[in-house]
Amino acid sequence: MEDFFVSTREIQLYYADTDMMGVIYHANYLKFFELGRTGLIEDLGYQYVAMEEAGFYAPVYDVQVTYKKPLRYGDQAFVKTWVDHNDGIKTIYGYNIINGDEELCATGKTTHIIVKKDNFRPTSFKKAFPEWFLKYEEIKKIELTIDNKTT
Repeated sequence: MEDFFVSTREIQLYYADTDMMGVIYHANYLKFFELGRTGLIEDLGYQYVAMEEAGFYAPVYDVQVTYKKPLRYGDQAFVKTWVDHNDGIKTIYGYNIINGDEELCATGKTTHIIVKKDNFRPTSFKKAFPEWFLKYEEIKKIELTIDNKTT
């Protein structure tokens, strides 16, 4: 059981999401990550649109995904999302995509920075949204360092 906040959202898999091999096309997992990230933000009482209305964006700076088991049309699927890292400049969200049998199908991370809408210059999440930043600090996954290894 996790000792940090995890948001869970069901993913609707459509036939149009499949590739010619009959599995969910790999790029669709990025949409699933966005579904999870938006869900986590909403679960915490915030809205991404409010960030935009305040004059900021949080673009994806980096993305990583590892595919473990294919999802197919007709499968039940869920995205589990958490804050993996939050240092005031960048936020890293972690994701697990699982099927209805709770098997891990994909895992990934997206890194986001906050930029000003008018000039796209990076700004501090901690300064622009102090309450939101502190909430992430409260619920983020704590990294444990044991013998110079991060777990």
